[in-house]
Amino acid sequence: MEVINRVVPNEEQIKGFMEPGREGPIYMLNLLKFKAKAEYADGRETDLTGAEAYGIYAEEVVGHLAKVGGEPVFSADVERLMLGEVEELWDMTAIAMYPSRQAMLEMIGTPDYQASAVHRAAGLAGQLNIELVAPTGAWFGQQA
Repeated sequence: MEVINRVVPNEEQIKGFMEPGREGPIYMLNLLKFKAKAEYADGRETDLTGAEAYGIYAEEVVGHLAKVGGEPVFSADVERLMLGEVEELWDMTAIAMYPSRQAMLEMIGTPDYQASAVHRAAGLAGQLNIELVAPTGAWFGQQA
C-alpha cells in the first residue's frame, strides 16, 4: 500500500464527495503531517512552525464547524506506530463531526473559512482525510 499525503483533494475525490451519501452525520478523520516551517502562499515572512500555523487554523475552524452544526470530536499527537508499517508517521490526528456531507461543503465554501484555511495550507506538508460513517446501533459490527 502506497500512502501519499496531500493538501488538496484530487478531482475524483471531489466528485465522489459531491455524490449523495448516507443520511446523518459524517466524521472526518484527519491524519496530519506538518511542515517544519510554515510557508504562506502570499510569501509573507513568518517564524511560525507548520504546527503553529495549523494551530491558528484549528482554533478558528471550531467556530466554522459550529456555524454548520458540526463540532471537533478529538485530536491528539501521534506517538508511535503500534501495528503495520509506513515510511513516516503523521504528526497529529483529529476527528471532526459534520451533520452531513453537504454541511462540510457549505462550510469550506464560505469566505470566512477560506481565510482561515490559509493557515492550514501554510502549515501542512500533507494529510489524509478519511470519511467515516457510523453504522446505526453498531459497534465493530455488533448489533446494539
